[in-house]
Amino acid sequence: MKILVLNGPNMNLLGTREPEIYGQKTLEDINSELIEYSKTINNSIELSFFQSNHEGDIVDKIQNAKNNFDGIIINPAAYTHTSVAIADAIKGVDIPAVEVHLSNINSREDFRKNSFIAPNCLGQITGFGKDSYKLALLGLYNYLK
Repeated sequence: MKILVLNGPNMNLLGTREPEIYGQKTLEDINSELIEYSKTINNSIELSFFQSNHEGDIVDKIQNAKNNFDGIIINPAAYTHTSVAIADAIKGVDIPAVEVHLSNINSREDFRKNSFIAPNCLGQITGFGKDSYKLALLGLYNYLK
């Protein structure tokens, strides 16, 4: 089972950017923990990671995932609230996807409560910090198996 883990803008700053909201872990730390966690679910899970600050690069990666990945975990970050292009790409490739966020976007500023991405996903997991990714992986795995 091949899962693509996508992260949007500013996720490369994790660990130093607003740690009171996003935690002290870097994106590399989160990815490493997710690899270890995947082995506890099933050794056949293959994870591929991609982070970009550029919307078009994320759209390209989603489109290129068709016929190459079984599922997508996506933290679109700020593009959650603005990107019809990423939403359309998720919908267009017809690959099961789960949207994740480290913080609870529903308890923050009003503009963060609206996701263009979530309606095209199996579900949305928010507010559990780095564990949001683990919960997304478990849910996606159970859906796909």
